[in-house]
Amino acid sequence: MPLTLIATVAIVGYLLGSIPFGYLLVRFVRKEDIRSVGSGNIGATNVLRSGSKALGAWTLVLDMAKGALAVFAGQWIAQQSGITSPTVIRDAAAIAGLAALLGHVFPVWLKFKGGKGVATGFGVFVTLVPAAAGLSVLVFAIVFGLSRIVSLASIVASIALPLTALWQYRGNHTEIFLLVLFAAPVIIIVKHHQNIGRLLKGTEYRFGKPKGSAA
Repeated sequence: MPLTLIATVAIVGYLLGSIPFGYLLVRFVRKEDIRSVGSGNIGATNVLRSGSKALGAWTLVLDMAKGALAVFAGQWIAQQSGITSPTVIRDAAAIAGLAALLGHVFPVWLKFKGGKGVATGFGVFVTLVPAAAGLSVLVFAIVFGLSRIVSLASIVASIALPLTALWQYRGNHTEIFLLVLFAAPVIIIVKHHQNIGRLLKGTEYRFGKPKGSAA
């Protein structure tokens, strides 16, 4: 794959992913800085926990949409560059998707302090590997239903996704695609390091329980 194509799709994907929808929605609608509320995260979960279900839902949808849009943009740029190989086009889309995830987690507009990437990552993978993404949603729902802990469900689903994708599409991945497939969940899990600490201590927040209650 040409380096110019890699650079182009990476930049476009990053800029799309770095749009801080949670921050913008809360800023314009409620005149608040979501970074000063709850966990300080700009993602949908913190927006929801800040007291607005509607803004939380919109943040979730828009964060997923920008991940999916980055993938489509990567595909389109590759095609417009004269690339005809489906494998190269998919790799370009994967690079754009990973860049979008990095943009969400490290947005240049917010001093590189963004969200944890779950919704954006899902938007990326539901476009790249829809069947595996669908199964990861099932895993998320089961874990969340049993634990009522979003972070735990997100971590387990992130682990399940690349393993499921490998099983479903075995023997049909390039090195670039495999890199994206495993790098994205690692980024998401690393961004949950504080949650992991609270999970180990038994103090992570459960939905449906008063704030401050032990998990």
